Amino acid sequence: MVKRALINVDYTYDFVAEKGALTCGEPGQAIEDKVVELTKEFESAGDYVVFAIDAHEEGDQLHPESKLFPPHNIVGTSGRDLYGKLADVYENIKQQENVYYFDKTRYSAFAGTDLEIRLRERSIDEVHIIGVCTDICVLHTAVDAYNKGFQIVIHKDAVASFNQAGHDWALGHFVHSLGAKVL
Repeated sequence: MVKRALINVDYTYDFVAEKGALTCGEPGQAIEDKVVELTKEFESAGDYVVFAIDAHEEGDQLHPESKLFPPHNIVGTSGRDLYGKLADVYENIKQQENVYYFDKTRYSAFAGTDLEIRLRERSIDEVHIIGVCTDICVLHTAVDAYNKGFQIVIHKDAVASFNQAGHDWALGHFVHSLGAKVL
């Protein structure tokens, strides 16, 4: 039997809300119900549910993203809050043994974190990735998952980006270069 995990990437106010600092806007808001549905489904099935949330320090000019994007997901600000209904879902499940919330400081949820160790400890073979942005943090998380030997599933109706061309390209890349299933 395949053991699976849901990796929920960066579904926060700054990336999704209309006035977020680096928002996907409507595309990010349009996936809210599916993100919530999948999170509830995986948690209630006893699967491992991961919240990999971008964390930046205010004024950090040494971080490579500071040259590419405006300040976002700053530690201690409401920009890092989970967006919309997902925040309520997390509040209801955060004490569960199969739920893990952690900060990440790079695009990939695997870069500089203990995510791989936690997945291996639980004998997880397959990672389902949802969230934003399809062509940045979701993509880099999927590439690292591929390089670490995990089977990858991307839920097309639970990923979004502020760059439609990048979103479309990433969906093809998941299939043709990473062997992922796109549902």
